[in-house]
Amino acid sequence: MSAGKLSEVLEAGVLGKSVSTVDTYTPSLLHSITRETTRSEAQKDTVFHGEDVWNGYEFTWLERSGKPVVAGLRLRIPCHSPCFVESKSLKLYLGSFAQTRFNGQADVLKTLDSDLRIAVRSPLTVELVPLRQLDQLPGTLPGVCLDDIECEISEYEPDAGLLRMEGDHTVVHETVFSHLFRSVCPVTGQPDYATVWISYRGYPIARRSLLQYLVSFRQRSGFHEAVIEEIWATLNHRCEPLSLSVQGFFQRRGGLDINPFRASNNDQAMLIRLPRQ
Repeated sequence: MSAGKLSEVLEAGVLGKSVSTVDTYTPSLLHSITRETTRSEAQKDTVFHGEDVWNGYEFTWLERSGKPVVAGLRLRIPCHSPCFVESKSLKLYLGSFAQTRFNGQADVLKTLDSDLRIAVRSPLTVELVPLRQLDQLPGTLPGVCLDDIECEISEYEPDAGLLRMEGDHTVVHETVFSHLFRSVCPVTGQPDYATVWISYRGYPIARRSLLQYLVSFRQRSGFHEAVIEEIWATLNHRCEPLSLSVQGFFQRRGGLDINPFRASNNDQAMLIRLPRQ
C-alpha cells in the first residue's frame, strides 16, 4: 500500500484512534476499505478465488423483553467483494447492538446482513452460532507442521527469492502449515500472529525454504487479507503449482478473528478454531 493510500485509511477510519464505546445500534460506525488500495499490481492481475471468514465471540443484544442474548457470529465475505471492513469499526458496530432491543434472531440477522452488504458492496453470509456449538469446531489442521525444521533465518521482510524447488519433476500433493507466522498492522504497528496453512499439487517445494519465506513476513506491514493474498500470489507465480490453497488463521483482536482463504479453485475456507483463537 502506498503512503498516500495508507494516510487515507488512517484519516477516514477508527483503527489506531481513541474512540468512545457506543452500545445503541449505530450502523454508521462501519468503515469500509477498498481492496484495490491493499493489492499490489501482481495481485490485481492474478486470478484466484476465496473468502474471508470472520468469527466474533463478543456479540450480544437485547430481546424485546430486555433480556440479553449472547451468540457467536460468523461472517463469510467473498474475496472479490469491492471492499472489506476495518476490524475496529466492525468491533464498535457489533458492540452497538448490546443495549438495543430486537424482535428475535431473524431481526438481528436481517439488520447485520443489510448493513454489511452495504459496507462490503457485495452479498455475504451472516450466521449466528449458538455458544454450545463454538467448541464443536475442529481444533487441528490437516497436514505437516513445518515448525521443527532446523534452518538459518535472517530475512524478516517478504522475499520470494527464498523459495526453492526440490526433487525431480514428480507431481506431489502436499499440505503443510506453520504457527510461526507474524505480520504487522499497517495502521497501528501492532503484531498480528497467525497460523498459515498451505495445500498444493505440483512439483515439490523445499519445505525449509517455504518456512523461511513464511517467517520473512515477520515485519511485513499489511492487512490480514492482503498478506494471505500476497503469499498465494507469490507461491502461484514462483512455484507454478497445478492447484494451490492458502488460509490464514489469525489470532483474535477485540473478540474477532479473521481467517482469509485464497485458492486456485472454488473451494471454501476451512471452519477450524485453533487453540490460539
